Amino acid sequence: MTTEEINRPDPGAADVDEQAVEEFALRLVDVITGGLLTPLLEIGRRTGLFESALDGPATSAELADRAGLQERYVREWLGAMVSAGIFEYAATERRYWLPVEHAAVLTGSGVENLAPMAHLVTALTRHTDEVARCFASGGGVPYAAFLPEIREVMDGLWQPTVRDLLVQEILPMAPGLPDLLTRGARVADVACGSGNVAVTLGRAFPRSRFTGYDRDADGLEVARTRAAAHGLDNVEFVLADAAELSPGTSYDAVVVSYALHDQARPAQVLAAIREMLVPGGTLLMYEPRVSSDLADNVGNPFAPMTYAISVLHCLTVSLAEGGAGLGTAFGEQVALDLLADTGFGPVTVHESAADPGSAVFVTHRPA
Repeated sequence: MTTEEINRPDPGAADVDEQAVEEFALRLVDVITGGLLTPLLEIGRRTGLFESALDGPATSAELADRAGLQERYVREWLGAMVSAGIFEYAATERRYWLPVEHAAVLTGSGVENLAPMAHLVTALTRHTDEVARCFASGGGVPYAAFLPEIREVMDGLWQPTVRDLLVQEILPMAPGLPDLLTRGARVADVACGSGNVAVTLGRAFPRSRFTGYDRDADGLEVARTRAAAHGLDNVEFVLADAAELSPGTSYDAVVVSYALHDQARPAQVLAAIREMLVPGGTLLMYEPRVSSDLADNVGNPFAPMTYAISVLHCLTVSLAEGGAGLGTAFGEQVALDLLADTGFGPVTVHESAADPGSAVFVTHRPA
């Protein structure tokens, strides 16, 4: 489409399509309504209302009693849930229930439960004023400003994915890697956060040794506590900036999970990882599955959320350090360019069947 072909109507002109205006206004109301409902989803998750609803239909008083909450608040919350189509309501009996199909994605500890995403939204939107100021002044909101809440959020989001998918589905995407870990290997988890990946791998592959690197000291303490709780002596955690890694140890494999796009110096991170790997060593990188070209992302149901998360967190924490500002939606093509520029070999990109919004990049340090 050329510049001349782009329609830039005058809102007061006679040829404005009033039906299109009305349709867009209704869509915008839906967007705003969704924004208001998201904190209520988080309330439902945090207070146990969704889980309490699994016991069957209830009045507002009965549901409040199950969850140990105040009935008046629960009743108003239910009003929002019913009118939004999340709960069902029998007016004659004044009873509410959560359909089993809805409960499947709002309850439980598996990857199917989307309710923890609401916590991510509320944690990020808390910093809207700070991010908005950066639009004019430049710079960004530092990662430390999001702590400790963002650590808790990401920990809650990652635990089911790592527990249910990492060993069973993601590792086998790197041919030979599960067998190597079974025999015994050294693996680094770069930007490891609270240690979900390293601890999970440490439990699954007792003959291998795992080292997690991160610069969040408090997060590493959580990771060490988690490893100790499982009695793991093959897992350790080291305080370090991912862009400045020079551990003096060679690794057979490195794992990076949803972390490259946050980095201020992503190219330096990948270069450091390449140097850490033995010749022929494997890099397994997990990132959002989007294109680097906006035009390709139109129609991708995950794209609006990906760009929004980027503006509110991933982009701004990088720019706060004067960084590259890759952003969450940096995309497959940029990822491939970065890997090539930092000396990695051919890359295979996989889609996770259970997590279609993510891509798994598998590559190696040339032998």
